Amino acid sequence: MRNDYPARLATPHYKADLVYLKGRYIVSAFALLFIQHATATGMDCTKAANTVEKTICANTGLYELDTQMGAVYRDLMKASVETRPQLKGTQRLWLKARNECVDDVSCLDQRYREQLKLLQGQWADTVAHQPTGVDKEVLDDLQKRVQTASQSDPEFALERTLASLALKSAETSFSAEPDADQFSDKTHFPKTLPKGVSRNEWAALQATDFEADTALGSTSFTLLDLDNDGQRDLIVQTYTGGTGLFTFVEIFHRDGDRFTRRTPASDGESIGGSLYSINERGSNQSVNWIAIHGKVYAAYRDSSYGIDDVYLLSPWQANHLVPKLTVHYRYQLSIPRTQPDDEHKTTYKLKPDLHRALSQGLATVGQETSDTGQERKPLCPIPASATDSEEYYGYGAGYYAIEQVADFPVTIGSECFIARMNNWFGTYSAKDGLYAQVTLRKPGAIDQERDYKVNGRRRMTEISTSISKPGGGAEE
Repeated sequence: MRNDYPARLATPHYKADLVYLKGRYIVSAFALLFIQHATATGMDCTKAANTVEKTICANTGLYELDTQMGAVYRDLMKASVETRPQLKGTQRLWLKARNECVDDVSCLDQRYREQLKLLQGQWADTVAHQPTGVDKEVLDDLQKRVQTASQSDPEFALERTLASLALKSAETSFSAEPDADQFSDKTHFPKTLPKGVSRNEWAALQATDFEADTALGSTSFTLLDLDNDGQRDLIVQTYTGGTGLFTFVEIFHRDGDRFTRRTPASDGESIGGSLYSINERGSNQSVNWIAIHGKVYAAYRDSSYGIDDVYLLSPWQANHLVPKLTVHYRYQLSIPRTQPDDEHKTTYKLKPDLHRALSQGLATVGQETSDTGQERKPLCPIPASATDSEEYYGYGAGYYAIEQVADFPVTIGSECFIARMNNWFGTYSAKDGLYAQVTLRKPGAIDQERDYKVNGRRRMTEISTSISKPGGGAEE
């Protein structure tokens, strides 16, 4: 019996790998690609020639893994002609390691899963959609539009450009309904026709099973034409909570009398190939649906201090490499003399020496130079009595939901304090500008730290383009 997985093995029915993330099982989008083209038979067990093969044939789970392995290997051999010799060699080495398990089912299971994951990754890298000439034309056009908009509005050139490209299709949104049990977090698809939904769309919605999507979190639905075919498609947003207060977004195509997933779910409790996710704690992310050069994209923005990264995601393809626009900003920072007193819901004025010291320290933010090869220096002088010298080199550990921008010294009178400027990942508004603060502490002291509001107004300074893997919650 041959063991190099030749063409005699047909394509199997795949079960995509599940990853437990933030309270939900999420299916890898590339693993789901296998489901879409899967039909198959497995190992010919009438020809099992040794203990390993007989053990595989006697165990349903191992037999299915062997079937999957054969199909992935065959597809990879077809897709990557230039790497065939190397692929054959590594697969033979794996088979040798597999056979060392003999009849140990647990060992065999682990060997298969590890190699299957590796081969699936190689297959995804080989066959994933590559940006086309149109994608690159779109990227160049978007860059020029933002540059033009920045001449009159250097603060919001990106936002105004994306808004000008918004889809013109009529949009209708509605929410899943909560269960009757007031203590239940579960929701279900509406039982009556929502306002703005046509009866034809309602019939297609009722023919589509959304129960798995609404089972573990509040869910909303949006009808919007995403492919310019005159029929509205469906965007499903499912809130899953967790540490990052995550919302996952899936896309369903209007397909005749029903809606079909962008990528099918393999499990009733999984989201099943979400196009992107939004993290409401520990990031600054948003999406604009835009149409440009006849194509529709989800313009997924993942921001941080001084940078907006925009990934153009195709709603119907695996987004392995995508057009990426990066916008850089420079801020004019200042410490307001009048500060909020949140505890007493009032305000107070900074003393002149404190205001002056904070302003001088803040002026150094953004002026840091690379210290590669230079000796590390403390921000404040280290006294002989210090018990922990590390306290004088930086502010210390930060909180994941806040972006730490820079540490710097603040000298008030004869005393040196260490300050840190924090912001909320570049969160910015026309009214308030940059949402940021400076936190101050005395090294080696147990005094409570103090926070001070920072004002910041930005100007776009640079815009660049690239072809990149999606980042943030757009990662596949």
